[in-house]
Amino acid sequence: MLIYLIRHAHAVKGTEDAGRRLSKKGRGQVIKVAAFLRQGHLLGAREFWHSPLVRSRETAEQLVRRLKVRAKLVEVGGLEPEADPAVLARRLQRWRRSVAVVGHEPHLGALAALLLSGGTRAPFVVFRKCAVLTLERTGERWLLRWQISPEEIS
Repeated sequence: MLIYLIRHAHAVKGTEDAGRRLSKKGRGQVIKVAAFLRQGHLLGAREFWHSPLVRSRETAEQLVRRLKVRAKLVEVGGLEPEADPAVLARRLQRWRRSVAVVGHEPHLGALAALLLSGGTRAPFVVFRKCAVLTLERTGERWLLRWQISPEEIS
């Protein structure tokens, strides 16, 4: 089983954080990342969880559209930037299918640290905008398979 942790793409500046939409730069990031993933057949999830924030939902929608896959989009509470990563970690431990999780920092970094090492104190994974980190569950453990960001794609 694979989990694809994806940070939302670049969003416009704004005072109302929850309603911030993807910027032109952000839409370009999604296009670039989706093309890379599609070409390499690297993303096998048929369900995309996203936070209630607009930029997360738009990133998930655009990825599904650009990947040209049939995937279910699901708004999931507990993916907000300051949410407790342990809540989602427990849900993922029970989950049995590959899933893409589109969220925010610092939540995604803390979630990755928790899954990989059992703790969230030292974030050893950096999520740039529209970065994808893939984890594989082997028994009760999680292993880091690969990570990409738009800046690394030529």
